[in-house]
Order: sequence, then C-alpha cells, then structure tokens
Amino acid sequence: MQKQFILLLCLIVSAASFSQELKGKITEGTATGQPIIGASIQWLNTQIGTTTDVNGDFSISYKPEFTKLVISYVGFTTDTITVNSPNFIHHSLVQNNELEEVTINKERKSLQKSYMKTANVTTMSSKELLKAACCNLAESFETNPSIDVNFSDALTGTKQIKMLGLTSPYLMITEENLPSVRGASQAYGLSFTPGTWVESIQITKGAGSVVNGFESISGQINTELIKPVNDIPFFLNAYGSTDSRFELNTHFNKKVSDKWSTSLFLHGNARLGKNDMNDDGFLDNPLSKQINVLNRWQYTDMEKGWVSFLNFRYMNDAKQTGEVDFDKDRDKFTTNYWGSEIKTQRYDVSAKLGYVFPDMPYQSIGFQTSFNGHDQESYFGLNRYDINQKSFYSNLIFNSIISNTLNKFATGLNFTYDKYDEFVGVPNIARDFNRIDNSVGAFFEYTYDNTTNFSLVAGARVDNHNRLGTFITPRIHARYNPWDRAVLRASAGRGKRSANIFAENQQLFASSRVFDILNTGGKIYGLDAEIAWNYGVSFMQGFTLFNRPAEVTFDFYRTDFQNQAVVDLYASPQQALFYNLDGKSFANSLQLDFNYELATHFNLRTAYKFYEIETDYLSGSAQRPLQAKHRFFGNLEYETHITDKGQQWKFDFTYNWLGKQQLPNTASNPASDRLPDYSPSFSLMNAQITRTFSSTFEVYVGGENIGNYKQDKAILGSDNPFGPNFDSSIIYAPIFGQMYYAGLRFKIK
Repeated sequence: MQKQFILLLCLIVSAASFSQELKGKITEGTATGQPIIGASIQWLNTQIGTTTDVNGDFSISYKPEFTKLVISYVGFTTDTITVNSPNFIHHSLVQNNELEEVTINKERKSLQKSYMKTANVTTMSSKELLKAACCNLAESFETNPSIDVNFSDALTGTKQIKMLGLTSPYLMITEENLPSVRGASQAYGLSFTPGTWVESIQITKGAGSVVNGFESISGQINTELIKPVNDIPFFLNAYGSTDSRFELNTHFNKKVSDKWSTSLFLHGNARLGKNDMNDDGFLDNPLSKQINVLNRWQYTDMEKGWVSFLNFRYMNDAKQTGEVDFDKDRDKFTTNYWGSEIKTQRYDVSAKLGYVFPDMPYQSIGFQTSFNGHDQESYFGLNRYDINQKSFYSNLIFNSIISNTLNKFATGLNFTYDKYDEFVGVPNIARDFNRIDNSVGAFFEYTYDNTTNFSLVAGARVDNHNRLGTFITPRIHARYNPWDRAVLRASAGRGKRSANIFAENQQLFASSRVFDILNTGGKIYGLDAEIAWNYGVSFMQGFTLFNRPAEVTFDFYRTDFQNQAVVDLYASPQQALFYNLDGKSFANSLQLDFNYELATHFNLRTAYKFYEIETDYLSGSAQRPLQAKHRFFGNLEYETHITDKGQQWKFDFTYNWLGKQQLPNTASNPASDRLPDYSPSFSLMNAQITRTFSSTFEVYVGGENIGNYKQDKAILGSDNPFGPNFDSSIIYAPIFGQMYYAGLRFKIK
C-alpha cells in the first residue's frame, strides 16, 4: 500500500507544470480597509478563477491575452479592471447599499462544490441550514446528499451521521479546525452545537489534511461559527414542534472598538411532553433540557497583520427516557419501571492567534489551542455508564512559499492530551477504565496550484503516541480540470485511531446484552489501534440542458481496514462482542449526483448511493448491520421573486428512499422478539415553507416523516425490559411518525 502511495505521489508531482501568476489583495472601501475573505476573482469570459484568502490575498494564473479581471463579492459592486502586466494589484470594492440582504443571499448557492479546490469539498452555507428544522448540528444534514442521517436507538432520540457508509467515529469532526466531537462526546456531541450558531459547514470526502491530525479516515466535517466582526447586533429564533420540543436562540453582537468585536450566543431547548406514538409503553423521544452559552471575542488588526479569536462555552444537557410510567425519583435502579437518565456538562475554552507578515502576505504563522471538560453521568435501567474526559489540544502552523506562490507549504507541531475517567457497570463488567492518552506530532504539507487546471496537496506527519507508538501518516489530494466545467479529483491517505468502544456504542447499554472483550492483548481496552487506508476518485461535469445549468458528479471511495475494533452483534442477541479484526473489513461507497435548475429559482438535487460494507466476523464474512446498500435522495427547492419590500416565499421538499438493511441476529429469541434477516425498504419525506416578510423577519412551518412511516418492533422485549431479550438498539427507521413544527426568525441589523 505504501509503495503504491509513493508511486502515485511521484506521478502526480511529475505532471505539475509552472506558469506565470498575478497576485493581489482585495479590501473593503479603501486600501486600508478590512480584507474581504472569499471574494471571487476571475478572468473575463474564462473558467479561470480563484478566491481571496483570510487576508484578502489572491494569486491567479496570468497570460498576456488575459486583460480583463472581474472582482466580485456578495453585497459589493462588481468591478472589472484592466490588467496589462502581472504586477501586484491592490483593489478595493465598494458596498452596494441599494441591495437588500435577502436578494444578495440568492446570488450564491446554499450548497456549493468548487471546480478549483483540490480536495472533494462540499460547502453548506447558513442558507442551506435554514431549509430544515436545523435545531442542532446532528440535524443539519437532512438536505445534504453526502451525509446519511439515522437514529442510533429507540430511546434517546439521538441522530447518528454516516459518510462513505461509515459512522461518525471514522470522521474527523472539527469546529473551526479544532477537534470537536471525539472521545466521550461521540454519541451525543453533534447535538451540542445549535444550528443557528453555524455560518457554514465544509464536508470533505476522503482522508483529511495532515495539518488537522492523524485520526481522519473517511473524511472531515468542519463547522465555521458566525464571526463577531460580521455578525448583526441581534438575532432571535423561536421554534416549537408537535413532539413537545421547544427551542429559543438569541445572538447579541457588539463592536467594542475598531479592532475588537464580541458575540454572545444563548441557546435553550426542552422537550416537556411524553409521546408514545407506537404504543409500546416507552417514550419515543426523551424528556430533555439543555442550556448552551457561548461568548466569542475577535481581534483584527490587518495593518499589523494580527487576527485572533477567543471562545468561552458552557453546556448543560439532561435527558430522561424509558417507560412512560417511569419516575426517576421513585424508580431509579429498581425493577418497577425501566428508565434512563443521561446528564452531561461540558465547558470549552479555545483560542486562535494568527499573524500575517505585512511585507510577505503569502507567509503567516498561526497557533490554535483548546481545553475542554466533558462530564457524563448516565444509567440505562440497571446498567451504568459514567465518563469524564479532560482534553488539551494545541497546533502551531507556519505557512509560506517555495520560490513562488504556485508552490506553498504548511508545517508545524501538534500536541494532544486526553484524560479519561470511565466507569462501566453491566452484569459481567463493573469496573473503571481510566487512562491517559497523549501524543506529539510534526507535519509538512506541500501545495502546488497553477490556478488553472492542476493542483496537488501532499503531506505527511509523524506522531508519537503513548499507546499507539510512533507512526507516519501520509495523505494526498490532486485535482485536474481536463476541459471546461469539468474536474477530476483523486485522493489517498492513511488514518489511525483508538476506538472508544463504550462511548461510541452507548446505544448497547439500553439492552440486556452482555459485553465481552476478546483478544485482550492490546493497549486500548485490551484491543489494538484501528488503522485504515482510504482511496477515492471523483468527477464533476457542469453543462447546459434545455438552456438551464445542470451538473453531474460521480464519486467512488474505498476504505480498507488493516485493523479494526469489531463490534459483533451477530454471535447472539444476548451478546455484544468486541475484538480485533481477523481477516478483511472494507467499505465501498459509490455516489451519483444530478443537479438541475428546472426554472428560475426552482432547483432539483438528486443522488443515488450504493454501499458495499463487509467485515469478517467470528461467524464469517457479513454485511455491516443497519446499513442500506441502496439509497436514493431527492430535493426540490423553489423561491419566489423578492418584492420591493423584501417579501418572499420559499418552499423545500426532501425525499429519501432506503433499501433493505441487514439486521443483527435475533434467531434465538422467542418468536415475539425476533426480527427478520433484513428490514423492509421505506421512504421518508420532509418539507418546509418559509414566508419572509422583510429582511429582518420571517416565519416557517414544516414537517418531517410526512408519510408517517414507523418501524415495527422498535424495542424487543418491551413487555419485559429487565428480561434477557430486551434491546432498543436495533433501529433502522423512525419510531415517532409524523412531526410538524413552526418557528420565527427576527433580526436587528
């Protein structure tokens, strides 16, 4: 594998060719104004373009025949300037105050794929998040074809995401490129970031950048929060739904000085009513309360080249679930009624400091650091699970060029520290699993981009981990544009991680399964580290169909595990086995996308996905359970014309079809508690209507699972929850049925 990787790297590097380039800087209003991040730079009547970076700088391929450069950014007047030589350009854009904000937002797609980025990245803007009941990060991917969203169990209401057919532990989930959902927070961490805090989400398929660490295997999801310097003074979002869930979000923003800005984000949600739509005697969704507070500070001094962020966050989340008649004060740890509570407190402090050399805008140095504490106390019937994690992370990054800005590099040092205090209390295991993990690493990443038709990102890192040893992580991404509106991408990379088998599989605690860990010779719960290679190719072609823009994309990715912490639910319905992989385990993912503008402001988005995911279990090779081989996704969005008063209607409809799924073994259960080998295929439909009354006020109504599809036998052994056949973890479809919601958004600009 490693020899093939090195050969691929050599072939791609040898294909690179150098060309002349034009460099420049784009600012707001005047030459000393704020840099404009993400401004579009493009040669007139060509597909050759780029965007400005965080410092407003850009570089673009130059040829003598290119004389007209188009510079544009949302909310600013588009300029076309004449260029006669490749001399440095410093240009300022002027705000277009006559445009309404809602009109401006329509100029950019809410889900964007670039023809020029090296990695296979899809960017979701805040507009995309508003197309559904995006109450938290776990629920923000309902309209995205790259991510699959499923419920993890029948009790907690927790949604689990998958990409390339693999669950979230194999994804690196970051917040502004700082580690976010990992370790103790794997099961519920995605529900701890409110959707209204999010500015954008970048979804990268394939192994991520070596700059961010060694754990990414199938991809990376990075969330960018709203920046204080760009935020409005006040925002309010209120939400309520028929499943008794209520939510309130408020954002306050103030510009303290010319260089300092601060934002205060307040979030609260609660589910107050008991629902049992399938009449099995158990709550379909937990009773819950969450308080979430974030204070962000941003310092910007572009004249001297400094940018910094400082964040403080506190979150308190409490869930209660189980039988409808369960009373936590009366029935906790008794066999009167089965019940569960999950209480989590979390605090985070993070800082980012960046410096751009004023005389060398292509050179910068940055430092990222964070400290967080995650404390969860929980019980599931008579089972207990408590975990406390304290983590420290720091990353020092230096960016510069080799000879010219066609050849860039990033290098630096990284340190991670995790302290786990973990208690597992199940019938055959009642003990602490305490440990300390730490690692120090160094990385180097080279980027070549001729700004026209070829770019390459190749990197490697060396890490020393107290449990995983010393190891090398190589990764590569390449892009080639063979012709107009076409892009071919390829990637390969290695990832390594320690599986937190209990934190990542908490749904199994809500069952009567006995936990058994086999092959206990490793250093993490007696198991070895997980190691996998990921390879992928992607091709995207834009074209015109009946005078309307269309786009088709083909993606194929394969993940090969050299070792894996196998979770085996096939041996017996009364057991959950954990052991090292002995044989093969792989995941093949194929996705075909077709996007088309049916009419003005009327867009169609479709995707077909095929997954082949197999693992060698003790009983033989089998398909990974609870994963549909075939899936189809469709989304329709339509927006009316914006009136002079800023009024508008928005309509959104999403359709998901899931094929049959392999189910865990229940053959030895009594007939009433058995499931078939495969689940039936089914469809889900969601819809939302938004009425915008002005640029500052709008209301929305919507529905999820409009077809009212519900899984039969969501909880096995529900009539005897303390018996040997109780299991709430085999969930392949919704259990609640139809859910409708309404909300409003109000802004002060």
